[in-house]
Amino acid sequence: MKPQEILQCKGSLWVFGYGSLVWKPDFVYQRSITGYIKGYKRRFWQGDDFYRGDKENPGRVVTLVEDQEDRTWGVAYEVADAQIKEAFEYLNIREGVIGGYVTEMVEFIPREKDVDTVYALVYIATSDNPAYLGPASTQEIANQIAVCRGKAGHNIEYLLRLAEFMRRCCPEVEDEHLFSIEAAVLNIYQDCETQNSLLV
Repeated sequence: MKPQEILQCKGSLWVFGYGSLVWKPDFVYQRSITGYIKGYKRRFWQGDDFYRGDKENPGRVVTLVEDQEDRTWGVAYEVADAQIKEAFEYLNIREGVIGGYVTEMVEFIPREKDVDTVYALVYIATSDNPAYLGPASTQEIANQIAVCRGKAGHNIEYLLRLAEFMRRCCPEVEDEHLFSIEAAVLNIYQDCETQNSLLV
């Protein structure tokens, strides 16, 4: 969907968030619904040298990677007609200009069975953007997240808030990639505390 088409939307626009948008949308919306999209998996493969890192030490944030067998859980926000322009302009700066993400339209399936599916705008960082970091081992990603900080705070906060959302809103879902990185980061800090206690 092109920007001019988005701005011409009548009635409402749905926006799907699967990273920081699940806890910090920062735009006006009418309602939010927890659910998922099919055909994508969430991965900490995008670099961030502004919000969760800097030029010397870019943090790692999530993007979507195509996988027909997978699904990604998150939150869809319904933006009313009057707020579409303001919300889209804000998201274009936050996700597009600063983040390096591009837009796609996806089918969003609500967690609640009696709620209809909708088509939602989603931001995806593809491998051809300058900030893309790509695959790495769980430990490598954890090591990077453990030390990075940007204008929005520590990279660890981003990771932990996302894991908290999944446990609170989608407790039946086992996000192996997310939870394995969380465990590795917490283990790093546990090791640091153990080493510090030995030095006292």
